Amino acid sequence: MNLRFVEAFVWVARLQSITRGAEKLHLTQSAVSNRVAMLEQELGTALLDRRERGFALTPAGARFVQHAERLLALQREIRTEFGSPEQQPLSLRIGGIETALHTWLIPMIERVKKSNAQIELELTIETTPTLVELLRRGSLDLAFAALPALGEQIENEELAPLEMVFVGPAGMARRRPLRAGELLAHDLLTFQRGSAPHVALLDLLRSLGAPTKGVHSVSSISALVRLVESGFGLATLPRAAAEQMMARSRIAILRTEAKLAPLPMVASYWRDPAAPARDRALHEALSFVRAQ
Repeated sequence: MNLRFVEAFVWVARLQSITRGAEKLHLTQSAVSNRVAMLEQELGTALLDRRERGFALTPAGARFVQHAERLLALQREIRTEFGSPEQQPLSLRIGGIETALHTWLIPMIERVKKSNAQIELELTIETTPTLVELLRRGSLDLAFAALPALGEQIENEELAPLEMVFVGPAGMARRRPLRAGELLAHDLLTFQRGSAPHVALLDLLRSLGAPTKGVHSVSSISALVRLVESGFGLATLPRAAAEQMMARSRIAILRTEAKLAPLPMVASYWRDPAAPARDRALHEALSFVRAQ
């Protein structure tokens, strides 16, 4: 039995789409369809129900998924024990929200690259909804976002949340914490609408009995910092990112009586039994982030 055909079927079943399976395997749709068809011919039974408009496995296909997963896991064990090289070049597709980029994402990538000299890395910086969808579609192997990606075979791990703080121009640094009224006397900036920091700021304003209209939404941390430097207003940032930006920008972390909710961080990833080297690189990346 050709395990390339088995792998194609497993990813089609996982992602519930021949198109997404082809994207995951970097193959054409026709190539993946042919591999599944050849597997069906060898097994003597249909695995995909092609009579349905949407994606559907036949009863035999639903049963065979479990056998296919075990076959790929066995292949992984054999490669690990006997040191057989993987047929495909090692690549790892990582996605992260911009907050991760300005905290530990680059050091994490440097660590993985140091341990895997031949690895090919693809890095995508996007919003949480986009990253979740890319991972669900199989276009990413690992994503760091504010929400988990839901789907069969997708693993989610909650990471330590990031402390959120207010930042202002460097001249506003002071020992005494800003009172709520002093804070609200300034324009407030945060991340894009609907993001976790945006929602947290609106919740804080409601708790203070303040209007939620007029909060400025900016998708770029660099742009937020430039606006703060110019005196446009005060912004909310993760403390780790703010501390990094302070080294090269004229901003300061402000002490405030009103506290923001922390920013949740979730690592979402696919397990790939047929690619043990990629799996090891993925878990090395996660171990580095946990240590931070």
